[in-house]
Parts: sequence; C-alpha cells; structure tokens
Amino acid sequence: MDIGYARTSTDEQKAGLEAQVRELKAYGVQEVYQEQVSSVAERMQLQAALRSLRQGDKLIVTKLDRLARSVKHLGDIIEDIEAKKAGLVVLSMNLDTSTATGKLMLNVMSSVAQFEREMMLERQREGIAKAKAEGKYKGRAPTARGKASAVKALLAQGMDKTDIAKHLDISRASLYRILATPETT
Repeated sequence: MDIGYARTSTDEQKAGLEAQVRELKAYGVQEVYQEQVSSVAERMQLQAALRSLRQGDKLIVTKLDRLARSVKHLGDIIEDIEAKKAGLVVLSMNLDTSTATGKLMLNVMSSVAQFEREMMLERQREGIAKAKAEGKYKGRAPTARGKASAVKALLAQGMDKTDIAKHLDISRASLYRILATPETT
C-alpha cells in the first residue's frame, strides 16, 4: 500500500498542504497523513505514518524537505522504513528507495540539500554581521520589556510571580529581568 505524508510548517501554508495532498492522491496514495508543524517539533502524523508501514508498503512524500530536517534525521527515517521492509518515494525527485539506484540518489541528494542549507545559514550569518557592523541590525525587539509596567502593576496588586508570567505570556526569566532592571525616570 502507498501511504502519503504531507507537512507544512505553519497554518498560513494551508494552500501548500492542500497541494501536497492533491499531488499524493493523484499519484494513487490510498492513505494520507498530514500535519502543520515545524520540522523540529514532534510530528505525530509522521510517526503514525511510519507505524502504519508494512512489508512492501511505500511512504510517499512530495519533497524531501517535507520529510526530514537533516541528513541524520533522514537516515533515521530510512532506517525505520527499511526495518519494516518498506520503501520511500520522493515525487519531486522521481526517486524510489526500493531500488539500489534510488537509495544511492537519495543519499547524494540529501547530502546536497544539507550542504545548501548550511551555505544559506552561513550567508545569513555573514549578512547579519555586516548589517550589525553598519549599525543597521538591531535584532529582535524585546517583547517582555514592553510589559514591564503591567508586571509591576500586577505585582503591586499581590499577584504571584508565576501567575504574572503566565498571565502576560512571558517567561519567569523575563519577569525577573524586568524586576531586576532599575526604574528609569
């Protein structure tokens, strides 16, 4: 049986998820597991898809980056698939790991994909360093410090620090940094 897996990182990518599901169904996938979750988060539907694989089944994905976040992660997934005597098909690459050539191509392509990601991150770091040197990069604006007056008001009302952090959706560490900052007049 062909089992599909589709993933996007955010709810805003709903059209991308729908497109993946359409492509998987057009391929002939009988069952599609789908989720909208970051690649680094726990992916319950991916785990369910992998658990459902039986000997001779194939896990079908539209693109490799929808499945794995690194070469190591891909290796772990492939190991799980192979232990079940199943295969992996990546539609965008016309790749099927049930063949020796497919396995070779998957390893080469995943290494290239990781190399590209590392190069992109390196360029990003260089760009940030350049922008900082030119005084153009300030980083992310601190969100918790903007809630300093609310923190102090709730504390004055007698609210517990843990409850204040939860109420204002800030970390306890941020709350303590706010309290440690001297008042500016």
